[in-house]
Amino acid sequence: MNTEIGFFIVVFVLLVILLSSFVSVKQGTIVVITVFGKYRRILTPGLNFKIPFIENIYSKISIQNRSVELEFQAVTFDQANVYFKAMLLYSVLDQQEETIKNVAFKFVDDRNLMQALIRTVEGSIRAFVATKRQSEVLILRRDIVEHVKEQLDVILEGWGYHLQDLQLNDITFDEVIMKSMSQVVASNNLKAAAENEGQALLITKTKAAEAEGNAIKISAEAERQASQLRGQGVALFREEVAKGMSVAAKEMQDANMDTSVILFTMWTESIKHFAENSQGNVIFLDGSTDAMQQTMKEMMALNHMHADKVKK
Repeated sequence: MNTEIGFFIVVFVLLVILLSSFVSVKQGTIVVITVFGKYRRILTPGLNFKIPFIENIYSKISIQNRSVELEFQAVTFDQANVYFKAMLLYSVLDQQEETIKNVAFKFVDDRNLMQALIRTVEGSIRAFVATKRQSEVLILRRDIVEHVKEQLDVILEGWGYHLQDLQLNDITFDEVIMKSMSQVVASNNLKAAAENEGQALLITKTKAAEAEGNAIKISAEAERQASQLRGQGVALFREEVAKGMSVAAKEMQDANMDTSVILFTMWTESIKHFAENSQGNVIFLDGSTDAMQQTMKEMMALNHMHADKVKK
């Protein structure tokens, strides 16, 4: 009986030893093994063997991305309070043995790591914001992130970590400053709207003036051309009349007739034209013989002058 009990005990102990000799490591996790408190090696994901009762699991390190949310305050160069809400994304640098050793032994636990990480990020942002004015902070979001990443990369590498991303989700100021900023934006918008309205009115007035000027120029040019054409028409009419009178006078001279008949005919035709086309009811003409003779002499003189010009 005692032999059977001893046999079961031995089998049980062997099973315990056998089971404790195998370690299953999850994907995305690295296991650190120590021997009597001293680092020995690391175990990668999968089924691994370890020496029972000699090799011990010191820690399990996740190599997956981890995130943490931050809320803190900073003061600008012109003494304005700035409130940040940020999200920090970080991970183990790589799966190299030295990196895993830094992650496992640099800090006592994850709480101390997180505290150091958060304070380092906050300190870097506060140092950057302290050199900027309140009006510059909102437009320097990208610069702040780049500054923090540049400062933290070297520090985190020494701890075995890498800063994947830093997102500044919200940047706010004290309520008084926010109201004043809103008023400044509103006044600037009103100013821009007034300037745009003024520019539009100026353009409208300018275009109207240009159109009016162009219309006056076109009208004046048309009037000038019309006057020129009218003058040319009158000149051509007179020239044709003179030519006709010259031809008629020459024919009458060749027929031994008195050329004054032409002038008399023109006189009577003029009276007829006045009577037919005048708008009034009365036509005043000097119908005396002396007046007719004087008019006929003047017309004959004009006829002789035209004939002399034609001969020359």
